Amino acid sequence: MSETTHAPVAHRHWILIASMLAMFMAAIEVTIVATAMPTIVAELGGFSQFGWVFSIYLLTQAVTVPIYGRLADLWGRKRVFFIGTSLFLLGSVLCGFASHMGWLILFRAFQGLGAGAIMPLTATIIADVYQPKERANIQGWLSSVWGVSAIIGPLTGAWIVQHFNWALIFWVNVPIGIVSMLMLARWFPESRNEERQKLNLAGSGWLMLAVAALLTALLQAETLGYWVVALLLLAGLAGYALLRHEKHSGEPLFPLALWQNRTIVAGNAGNLVIGAAMMGISAFLPTWIQGVNGGTPLQAGSALAMMSIGWPLASTLSGRLMQRTSYRFTAQTGSFLLIIGTAMLLTLHSDSSVLHAGLSAFVIGTGMGMTSTTFLIAVQNDAEFEILGICTASIMFSRMLGSALGTAVMGAVLNYNLLLRLPEHSDPVQQIMSQAQRDALAPGNLRQMIGEIATSLHWVFAVSVVIALGSLVIARLIPARRPD
Repeated sequence: MSETTHAPVAHRHWILIASMLAMFMAAIEVTIVATAMPTIVAELGGFSQFGWVFSIYLLTQAVTVPIYGRLADLWGRKRVFFIGTSLFLLGSVLCGFASHMGWLILFRAFQGLGAGAIMPLTATIIADVYQPKERANIQGWLSSVWGVSAIIGPLTGAWIVQHFNWALIFWVNVPIGIVSMLMLARWFPESRNEERQKLNLAGSGWLMLAVAALLTALLQAETLGYWVVALLLLAGLAGYALLRHEKHSGEPLFPLALWQNRTIVAGNAGNLVIGAAMMGISAFLPTWIQGVNGGTPLQAGSALAMMSIGWPLASTLSGRLMQRTSYRFTAQTGSFLLIIGTAMLLTLHSDSSVLHAGLSAFVIGTGMGMTSTTFLIAVQNDAEFEILGICTASIMFSRMLGSALGTAVMGAVLNYNLLLRLPEHSDPVQQIMSQAQRDALAPGNLRQMIGEIATSLHWVFAVSVVIALGSLVIARLIPARRPD
């Protein structure tokens, strides 16, 4: 079990606030940009490239997360955090100056390169300054940032594009990031592995190639066609090369201790599952509300926001539950909630209320908050200080990879069912999502189409239940002891 290698840190509350500011900056980025994108597209054009604005950010962020985690162990948390945050802020400024969609996508890629440092490094910094038994409660504060950002982000984005130039949505994070860096520069005492080591550049290159090819194939499967096969093959070959290189490297990118520790392996597997299950609600519940129920985007967003409210509440509760019971009991409790919540999605029907959908989302959020926090704390408390950065980063990376995998798998399930049930329609979901096309359909045809789409979405939700069951199995692999 790891122990903090320095004396108790003074001004920990300021370090916590600085970390929360940094996490808020990264969390609000997604929601605030999503709200403003229709306005941005209207000015810059290039609607066909709309998806790449989000995909390229996620791709470059995910690729760099493990690299930053390892660098934090070698060079120190503060230095690497400053590098990543500076890149993120510079990318944010450049995004506001984009003159067409191509430039915006390029600057979003640059922004993502920095974003890969923020989430894992803030969690690692907190783990450095708080003792193992304190981390569970502190994670509740960090998780609450996501709930707040889920509410503030869309409202702020809508207000900015209504009253100001859309560029301000990218620039609003700049003062937040600067304040966070100044606070950490003032109060966070640097700590690093004292042994002289170098970053494994060859291993990092193979990792970036493997992850970039895999995520590009998963995130852009519908638009790339048969190129997906080539990308998956490239990802497999790069992954194989990475494994061979790691076996013979004196300074592996992923230390052997990561794969030999059952708790760390289980924590990563658990977050992979959580990320995949999360997409069952994040990507497809709004489709149900707007398409099947005929609801508004506001209603869909309100139902989805319930997940972001349940997550921090459960995360805070899990800290206390861990201390009174065990990691395993808390993770299993969260897994049961996740299973119940995803199963509730199967009870939705064409006349279901938004409250029904929102309650399902809330239960799912509580399950995710409880399991993800428990897996993270169990891993951090079991990891040695020398590899704490890469262990924390691996947790974040696993969740991102799980989200991409979940999106690909559930999207394929939905498309297969739609092709099977509505072969005469090229894009039936779009037809019922567009109010004009929906009104143009005969009542009988509309009812039949909605029924088939509802059945197809139920298959997607069924896959979410199966994935959620996996978290219960994985929860049995973490220790049945309390944080100490």
